[in-house]
Amino acid sequence: MGLSISLSNALSGMNSTQKGLEILSNNVSNAGTPGYHRQTLGLIDKNTIQSSFVNSAGVKRAFIASLQKQYSVTISSLGYSDLRATYLAQIEQLLGKPGDVAALSTVYQNFENSLQTLVTSPDDYATRANVVSNAQNLVETLNRLTKEIQTLRTDSETQLADNVNNLNKMLSSLADINNKLRDFSVQDSARLALLDERDRLVADISELVDVRVEYRSNDSVALMTNAGLGLLDNGATIFEFTSAGILNANSQFSVDKNKNKVGTLIATTPSGYQINVIEQNMISSGRIGALIEMRDISLVELQGQLDDIAASISQALSTITIEGNTISGPPDGFSADLANMQSGNEFTFSYSVNSQEQNVRIIRVDDNSKLPLDYVDPNGKRVIGLDFSSGIGAVVSALNSTLGPAITFSNPSGSIIEIVDDGLAGTSDVNSLSVKINSNATQGSGLALSLFVDQGNSSFTNSLDGEEQIIGYAGRISVNSEILADNELLVKYDSSTSLGDTARAEFLLNSLENMSFLSTKTSSANNGTFRLNGTAGEMITQMMSYQGSNISAAYSTNQTNQLSMDAVNLRIKDEYGVNIDEEMARLMELQNAYAASARIVSVVQELLDSLMRI
Repeated sequence: MGLSISLSNALSGMNSTQKGLEILSNNVSNAGTPGYHRQTLGLIDKNTIQSSFVNSAGVKRAFIASLQKQYSVTISSLGYSDLRATYLAQIEQLLGKPGDVAALSTVYQNFENSLQTLVTSPDDYATRANVVSNAQNLVETLNRLTKEIQTLRTDSETQLADNVNNLNKMLSSLADINNKLRDFSVQDSARLALLDERDRLVADISELVDVRVEYRSNDSVALMTNAGLGLLDNGATIFEFTSAGILNANSQFSVDKNKNKVGTLIATTPSGYQINVIEQNMISSGRIGALIEMRDISLVELQGQLDDIAASISQALSTITIEGNTISGPPDGFSADLANMQSGNEFTFSYSVNSQEQNVRIIRVDDNSKLPLDYVDPNGKRVIGLDFSSGIGAVVSALNSTLGPAITFSNPSGSIIEIVDDGLAGTSDVNSLSVKINSNATQGSGLALSLFVDQGNSSFTNSLDGEEQIIGYAGRISVNSEILADNELLVKYDSSTSLGDTARAEFLLNSLENMSFLSTKTSSANNGTFRLNGTAGEMITQMMSYQGSNISAAYSTNQTNQLSMDAVNLRIKDEYGVNIDEEMARLMELQNAYAASARIVSVVQELLDSLMRI
């Protein structure tokens, strides 16, 4: 090997070693930098007839595409579960635990216990005052819970706006990086920094929304959600969130734009195509997905359960059930007076055709926008909504048209309705008829009492007209102002009733303990659908249990996702991280290699000097 070849090989080695030292220095200085990927020098062995040497082949960056995709999926799931767990922790604190002084179950039990005491001492002022005080505490608890739930929903609107703004900024930055990566004239050091920033942005975006990542051959990336919404390709999709501001119980999502009362999220693709993201369910995970789910599902479910509970408490005390009068025929049947039926009140009847029993509920609905209304409720009863505003004659005509010839309805006079079978034909029988109305007066209308009322001291009738009365009722429920002014009304169902009379107190307690209700709305339980049912107390217990189960499941899911994230981070650290001990060992190798190459140069220099002196 000639001296020139030896010198060239040595200089090549020194050059490669110098680059290796620069990379090592960069690795060590960025050892604690989040998102930094360890760098190594690529080397190519060269073999010729006369010599063997090494050339640098650029800088290599630690990167595994499949690991990065797994990281994106995991961080998206963690972002979703972490935010849900945070919100549900606040709900857990609001509801309290069974037995806590401020828990809804405890407050309700205190009210029921005070009614039990009223039965034994109706003439005692302090006992009556205690009932009123516990009633006020119950409504204040329901009001407070509603306010806090709607505050959480409003907070979700604010966070959605902030997160969407951040998402737009990150997608725009990532689009810029994509453009720079397509330029292969960019220096290696700058390109590697761009790749680190690219992966950091992809991770940050994945935390906000569910992301599927495609890594291109030119190092650029394309992103889309699992539902197929393109986030980034040749350009970035722009998201626009229009907040609805402060939300209340009536502020609910609807695919009908005219009925939707919450903030909307519109995505505009680079081609100008617009997509309603929430309506099309285009984001299913990440923090944004969790915020949408909390605002439109979980918190709305909880509010609905509180409304059902408030409604059951009110109706249990104020409902008057009137059994129909028997009509002896043939034809046989029943009659009842519907004069006091208000919107939301109902009458129920059962009849048999060829021994097949049919049960029907007729609800007064005077809002024609809610009609026709005809469905089967969870108890198997057919529910029909009818407009009573045109009189009982119109109701009779509608029923005869709807239910067919097996039974016949008539309006013999005023507000009386009659239901009879087919007489001598003997194929049908009317089995029962009852009317349920709500007491409006504190005296003179029987034992029932509207102790709990809606705004304006109006009775709760579960009206469907306009905005459904039950929506947000837990936030409006209050104690009847007449009873606040005179607690003797808890006992005196008419002006002549003695304060020692236990009839009304017994009726109220018996109704509260025995009258059953069934939520018409379902919740998304893990094992199917879930409805509150039973007495008011039982519904509270079910609600607490259901929410507790949801909260526990959310904590468990978040813990699992955190463990998965820890496992992925550990692997990333192993694959991409900088190990200082390894770098120091590498430093010694490079120093020795450099010293060896330098020694060769020195020897060649000495030989050349000797040749020059000859």
